[in-house]
Amino acid sequence: MQAAKLSCHLNGELRPLFDLYTRTWCHLCEDMYEQLKDLQMTYRFEVRLIDVDLAPDLETLYGELVPVLKHGDFELCHYYLDKPLVTEYLTKLR
Repeated sequence: MQAAKLSCHLNGELRPLFDLYTRTWCHLCEDMYEQLKDLQMTYRFEVRLIDVDLAPDLETLYGELVPVLKHGDFELCHYYLDKPLVTEYLTKLR
């Protein structure tokens, strides 16, 4: 399983890195990713897409829950973006 990474450098700036567990042909995954891209216009963070179907252990953990948004070991939401919770979480990270 991939180790959790909490931040990344982009253009010399340290930004929170969120993992979005997805799978191909998942409209809920696409919807959540688009909503996260909208949030990136206000908050500086990055999203790493992880396809659960490429790793059996991830498929076992998240297969029925995708999309799943995590920051490190903290799961923020699954199925649908909980925008108020994610916004509050991002505000606290500033």
